Amino acid sequence: MKLTCILAKRRPLSAFRLLVLALPVISLAGIATPLEAATFSAREMQGWPTRSFADETEYRLVEREGRDVLEARSKGKASAKYLEREIDLRETPYLKWCWQVSGVHEGLDETRKSGDDYPARVYVAHKTGLLPWQVESVNYVWSSSQPTGADWPNAFTSRAHLLALQSGEAKVGEWVAEVRDVREDYQRFFDSSPDSIDGLALMSDGDNADVDATAWFTHLAFSASPEPPECP
Repeated sequence: MKLTCILAKRRPLSAFRLLVLALPVISLAGIATPLEAATFSAREMQGWPTRSFADETEYRLVEREGRDVLEARSKGKASAKYLEREIDLRETPYLKWCWQVSGVHEGLDETRKSGDDYPARVYVAHKTGLLPWQVESVNYVWSSSQPTGADWPNAFTSRAHLLALQSGEAKVGEWVAEVRDVREDYQRFFDSSPDSIDGLALMSDGDNADVDATAWFTHLAFSASPEPPECP
């Protein structure tokens, strides 16, 4: 599906806001039963469609520590790799992945529009209505300035909520395993407990503050078990 273009001729919006507002409505005829388990290889993630917001983040398949991983380098740009798919959270509520970053963005206020850039983020989206902007999204970020565990609404839209899973330079250069109970996070941030989500995405972006970082992603999966992945 094509991104509805309401862009140019005005100041570029947050990459994340644009993705939230532009998530297309998927017709019921195009959806099979919800996916009950999913594991996505680095090669599969590289093959996902790309949404460009401020030129394109550079995505490529690389080998690190003997394993193929997806590398994302922002270089002051912003685009996301995304997958539109209904995933059953009743059967597989746990989202897992491994990530690593090259560095963080010093001096940014991530609660403001001008600081809405992250070395790495993974997010999930749940449609709440038929219109494209009727989407609620939980955005898991590697924060540069907010403490681990902090959460805040996106500076551009209340339909997106951010959660800092990692913060600052403490684990820069290290592989970190993450596990999130997605239904629990929706309950916490939106007072809802959806049976499924309708899409997920990942990115490294630096368009708002013209900053650069590289992130690596692997072991992205939905599971019935809260057991963390082994990285990498």
